[in-house]
Amino acid sequence: MFRMTLIMILSSLSLFGGLLDFKTLEKAKDAYGEGHYKESAAAYGSLDHQNDEVHYNLGNAYYKEKAYDKAIAEFKQVNTPELKPKALHNLGNSYAQSKKIDEAIAAYEEALKLSDDADTKYNLELLKKQKQQQKKQNKKDQKKNDKKNNKDQKNKDQNKKDQQNQKDQKNKDQKDQKKKSDKNDKNKQSDQQKSDAQKKKEQEQKAEQKKEEEKKAKEDKKSKQDQKKRDNMKQTKAKPISDMQERKYEKMLDKRGIKTLMVPLKTKGGDHEETTAW
Repeated sequence: MFRMTLIMILSSLSLFGGLLDFKTLEKAKDAYGEGHYKESAAAYGSLDHQNDEVHYNLGNAYYKEKAYDKAIAEFKQVNTPELKPKALHNLGNSYAQSKKIDEAIAAYEEALKLSDDADTKYNLELLKKQKQQQKKQNKKDQKKNDKKNNKDQKNKDQNKKDQQNQKDQKNKDQKDQKKKSDKNDKNKQSDQQKSDAQKKKEQEQKAEQKKEEEKKAKEDKKSKQDQKKRDNMKQTKAKPISDMQERKYEKMLDKRGIKTLMVPLKTKGGDHEETTAW
């Protein structure tokens, strides 16, 4: 079963520059064992010559340090057949920690092609289940988002519709207000015209009434004058003449050759009728 293991190949010391590299490797190993992964990674990285074993161990140190991108870079450089399956297993672990599920699955599957390992199978199946669950969750979230988006869109459309209705209502109210105002102005104008016509009619009626009154006053005045004239005529009627004056008048007429009949005259002495010509 593959695990995070530190590989030390003491037989290859000549490849690491002699005693100095040996001490560096010992320092790196001790630091790793004590959990000082940063110091271990620094020690491995300081080696002048780095082979697959160094890349593998350095990748492990980076992994423990949670520097997953650096670990991935180191594990990818391991090509030795003995280390390749382990490097691919740890590469899958690094991808998994970086939330790169598809890359992790691919690394595990490649490792299983080279070596059958229970831990690798377990990790692979675990990630596949997680991926399936993630798909379901994504689908559920997508459905939820679609529902939310549809609701938001409906709300947006409703708000837009409400705004349009408010705008239409406002325009309608403005038009109704204008019509009402125009109607009021028209009614005012009509009322003013009626008022003017009524005033004119009243003035004409007053003028006609005044004219009638003046005419009646003139007629009354004339009637009074005529009545007064008649009264004056009655008052100024000739007084009866005396018998002597009447005889003198008759003699004068007789001289002129005019004969006449005298009508009864009322005198102070009473009624006296004469029908005989003088």
